[in-house]
Amino acid sequence: MSVRRWLNDAILAGVRLERRIDPYVRPLFDRTLLRPVQALVQWCVNVRRRDEHLRLAEERTLPGEREVAEAITRQMARFIEREYAPGGAQRAGNTKTYAVVRGEYTVLDGLPAQLRHGVFSRPVTYRAWVRFAGPGPLAPPDIDDNGVLSIGVKLLGVEGAKLLDEEPRSQDFTGISAPTFTTPDLLANLSLQQHVFDGTPVLYFLGPRHPHLCDMVMQALYAKTHASPLRTRYWSCTPYLLGEGQAMQYSLIPRHMSPGRAPWHPPDDYLRQALAATLRERDVVFDFLVQVQTDAHRMPLENASVVWPEELSPFLPVATLRLPRQEFDEGEQFALADRLSFNPWHALPEHRPLGNQNRARRTIYLELSQLRQSMNGTPREDPGGLAA
Repeated sequence: MSVRRWLNDAILAGVRLERRIDPYVRPLFDRTLLRPVQALVQWCVNVRRRDEHLRLAEERTLPGEREVAEAITRQMARFIEREYAPGGAQRAGNTKTYAVVRGEYTVLDGLPAQLRHGVFSRPVTYRAWVRFAGPGPLAPPDIDDNGVLSIGVKLLGVEGAKLLDEEPRSQDFTGISAPTFTTPDLLANLSLQQHVFDGTPVLYFLGPRHPHLCDMVMQALYAKTHASPLRTRYWSCTPYLLGEGQAMQYSLIPRHMSPGRAPWHPPDDYLRQALAATLRERDVVFDFLVQVQTDAHRMPLENASVVWPEELSPFLPVATLRLPRQEFDEGEQFALADRLSFNPWHALPEHRPLGNQNRARRTIYLELSQLRQSMNGTPREDPGGLAA
């Protein structure tokens, strides 16, 4: 084993040890230190940025952006092909499926005109598939890989032209349980994927030439030992259109956010078990909120390391996501997850993904989804035919 790999694994062993004590110190930390530390980190991120004097919702393409996106796709495809045999391929990110559950997404009545665009244009209820997952890129026991969780929401029966033709009646929303993304931009993401392939992802953050300490701290602030995927907040981290000339980020907040506590000796799939146990007993409701961009510099489209300040633009409720009481079979869950593809480009033009990492997702997600489903012999299906 190389020295770099040994150092990476030693740091991760320390992180896993922290995961054991995290439930006992996290509530006090979040109450007293999370906001001040986040404010300091965000100051460090922002003080180094220059004002590019862009307009609201205006994008700026990176040099060589298409080539970088293709390089990321190749790197992640190599990882999938190396790690998984045909028939057992998993996603290279947001890897471990906890559950795919039925949902109902209801747009609120009486929204202000500024928010009435796309799926929010009128009060309506859509059926939905909702996938909860771990960070990846592998799927070890939950206690070793549960810091930043992910959610994918696929609305069904959404009328209108779509940015991708493969799903003509769906609209996807995706998010993670941290307000900033792991990497600030596409160039940094390529570096991270190279480290992931080499088995040294921690060293991406600690590299002496190009360290990403602020991103490491931001992820660490929100990487915790979750008790359930249903008890955490999710953020889009990247921006989207909200009608012509207007950008937004969005967030899903559960109505019941009591943190709970993971078992001291948890089963390998304790998060899946916690989710299933909750939905056997009761409905779960998330509020879906949007934050409208009001300052093009302080709320950038091209830098996913920046938290959009809520004092400039608060999150506003536009919909609810209700997960009705339900039971599900594990085998059916995995089969359904394999057939579904969540991609932010499954979207109405009014919600076009913005920013360099979102633009790259169009290629990355589509090609990796096709690779995974080809390896597994599970051809893509129209999600509208999979009754929710």
